Amino acid sequence: MKKIILYFFNIFKYTLLCLLLTQCSSKKEPEFLLRSSHLVNDQHTWFKAFEYFSEILEERSKGRIILENYSSEQIAKEIEAIRMIQTEVIDMTVTGSILNNWIDVMAFCELPFLLRDSVDMKNLINGPIGKRMEAEMLNTTGLRTLGYFQRGPRHLTANRPIKHPDDLKGLIVRVPNVPSFVTAWSALGAKPTPMAFSEVFTSLQQGTIEAQENPYALIKAAGFSEVQEYLNVTSHVVSWTYPVIGEKQFQKFPDDLKKIFLECAADMQIYEHELFIENEKKVQQELKDKGMTFVTVDKDAFNEKCKDAIYNSLSPEMQKVYHQILADRN
Repeated sequence: MKKIILYFFNIFKYTLLCLLLTQCSSKKEPEFLLRSSHLVNDQHTWFKAFEYFSEILEERSKGRIILENYSSEQIAKEIEAIRMIQTEVIDMTVTGSILNNWIDVMAFCELPFLLRDSVDMKNLINGPIGKRMEAEMLNTTGLRTLGYFQRGPRHLTANRPIKHPDDLKGLIVRVPNVPSFVTAWSALGAKPTPMAFSEVFTSLQQGTIEAQENPYALIKAAGFSEVQEYLNVTSHVVSWTYPVIGEKQFQKFPDDLKKIFLECAADMQIYEHELFIENEKKVQQELKDKGMTFVTVDKDAFNEKCKDAIYNSLSPEMQKVYHQILADRN
């Protein structure tokens, strides 16, 4: 009896092993393995949107395209990620105004005190200047845009209330590596310090910098409430960012996969916008619950003190674009 049981047990093991080997051998390697670098952590709406993109891309391409996402600048800091896409080391990222280091017109993607609200923003994105941005990104940096993600207005956090530009004197403020940000905060009396996003929390903790500015969602996702007491509602920038893929990488897809990829990207944008709206409704209260004090600021005083410096920092050609944006929004 024991021999019979052992016999059937061995047959079962053999059959199970054959099934496993068959499944392993039938699983094909993807035709295209993409890697995307993100500055945000895995709780941010942009990263969640890319995870959704990865799921539907694999499903609709039947496994021919696989996208791997890496959060919190694990692979590279934002400006390095762009260079790595250009050399085809990685394939995708989310980026925006930092491209001003390559393209002048990208300054308007996040120019301080320019746009009033999301209506102004959408009009700019969908108008001729927005189309120019996309074209110059493609032609100058080799990055193809896949729609846009919302950021929400940027606000200043610090360990003291900032109600007026006079309160900024000497304050060391982390800014992204964007020329217009350095110009604006210098004109306001602060000491702007360009720094990679992944370094900000530790630098605030250690006192290397004293303040930073970002939208509500990034302030929450990065845990800045643990090291910053006041959220000063400056709303100094209304902006957006672009999910992008290297054009060289995109052109390697056959036509059928290009179509699938772009359709999935369009659905990713819709998904991100829904996440953004849902998140914006609750994130302010969550920051207050974590102990941050919201401070109302004199926005007109901020704008008045730095607008000339921002305008004068633009080239004559970009000053014409600036006037065109103001004319179009009125």
